[in-house]
Amino acid sequence: MSKFLPERKKLLEDVFEKVSNETPETSFSGITKYLERTLFDDYRITLSYKSFETYYKAIVEREEDYNIKPLILDDLSRYLGFESFNDYCSGWKSFEYKIHQALSNLVITVINKPILKMPEFLTKQSSLGIAGFVIVALFLTGNVYLSNKKNNQESSSSFGFLSSVPEKKKECMYWDKSQYRVAYCGDKDPHKDLKPLDTVVLKYFKMITRKDTLTVDKAFGKVWYSKYNGNVEFFTMDGTNPENGKDLRFATEYMIDTYGGGQ
Repeated sequence: MSKFLPERKKLLEDVFEKVSNETPETSFSGITKYLERTLFDDYRITLSYKSFETYYKAIVEREEDYNIKPLILDDLSRYLGFESFNDYCSGWKSFEYKIHQALSNLVITVINKPILKMPEFLTKQSSLGIAGFVIVALFLTGNVYLSNKKNNQESSSSFGFLSSVPEKKKECMYWDKSQYRVAYCGDKDPHKDLKPLDTVVLKYFKMITRKDTLTVDKAFGKVWYSKYNGNVEFFTMDGTNPENGKDLRFATEYMIDTYGGGQ
């Protein structure tokens, strides 16, 4: 096993878990495509969804070694809130993961040895004859049938219980600095102002964090703005400013040229 393979595997799992919680997408490709857009829009990180899928399937699903460039490991760690991959590895998460891996690899084998073998029983009880053998055979097959029937009933009951439990879905969203993120409607976090999930707003409504990149040629007709206490913020879709509730206005050429990056 190459160096840092468990840490790389855990890193990919953590990234996938985080992005899964941020998007209503449920398919693997849909989640990884959302990750590609988020990395570029929010962190200016260029990583194709195909590359991430390759890393994930090789290292996580097939548990094979696969080379990932140090820069990419640093970028993915930054997405999780760490300064670098070394910073990610130095935390308790890697230590906890190693313990989990060690425990999951433990295999306990229980061997039940019969007290008396069938041939031995029959030879010691030879007086039973053919009739005795038939009685013993019927007794054993009857026990097997009853045991299987009981197991099938218990299995059906268990599956019936599980299928009756509704799948919990994230049907709410909340504003997180520059975009909406999905959440469970029962989330009690007081810092999250939950709203009913709107998939269009979730996907397209974002605050533009790099106003210096806006130009009239590229942004006119595509952005809206909010001006509050002298501060101007641009958004990618019409609506209201989630931070102050003010209605957004269509960004004119003057506003883009004055408060954006200019022409």
